[in-house]
Amino acid sequence: MAQSDVNPEHPPIDPDTLPFVAPCRTLTVLRPLHWLELGWQDFRRAPGVSLAYGGFLVVLSYALSFLTWKLGGYVLIFSLLSGFVFVAPVLAIGLYSISCQLQRGLEPQIGYCLREGRRNLGNEMVFSMILLVIFLVWARAASMVHVFFPVEAHPSLHSLATFLIIGSVVGSIFATLVFCASAFSLPMMLDRKADTVTAVLSSANAVLRNKAPMALWAGLIVLSLAVSFLTAFLGLAVLMPVIGYAAWHGYRDTILATDWPSNQPE
Repeated sequence: MAQSDVNPEHPPIDPDTLPFVAPCRTLTVLRPLHWLELGWQDFRRAPGVSLAYGGFLVVLSYALSFLTWKLGGYVLIFSLLSGFVFVAPVLAIGLYSISCQLQRGLEPQIGYCLREGRRNLGNEMVFSMILLVIFLVWARAASMVHVFFPVEAHPSLHSLATFLIIGSVVGSIFATLVFCASAFSLPMMLDRKADTVTAVLSSANAVLRNKAPMALWAGLIVLSLAVSFLTAFLGLAVLMPVIGYAAWHGYRDTILATDWPSNQPE
């Protein structure tokens, strides 16, 4: 469900009169499935640029996994895979731009994505720093969990299960924080002239007001990442673009941001 842009004939809105948080729609529980359908449609409309973007993510994942294996072994790789949740929103910025281009009737181009990224660099850097701080705190928490990990060559099933359970609980707490902050914030900053704080709070507000559908959406994201890992990252080539496009449509369907001026070039 697309939003109409602000009428260009109207005078600019005074930023001081804007609400602190963008309002949101109330979603039905299965609404994220519709976003996924729209994401798949975008993928089919732009298969070349989608596969190019997804292929880059596959190569990047292999490079990071190889480096991590050389530096820290399989325990650090497990941490890296969990930490992928933290960097995925930033990696999806280009995908939001591709969906935005399709929505505007343009032929998607990677160069256009880069230009938009440069135009929104300030807000993106602030958001990236927020994610980086959370990721570093999570990494420290993950290293503390290693206390529960058996150091012997052949750990028992009980000690291995203890590590996995405790690590999963700690990781889930940080992943939930990131999900609330990033579900709609980056698409909003790309689409509207909204600052990072407003976009993050608007995203968190929408997630909290739509707990059931957003839980389903989070589950779909986790499932897509699990399939990607089980296919040795090859699934990222298709699933990551589809999820990124679906997230853009989710933002357009959920956040009522027309009070903020459009951030798209004429």
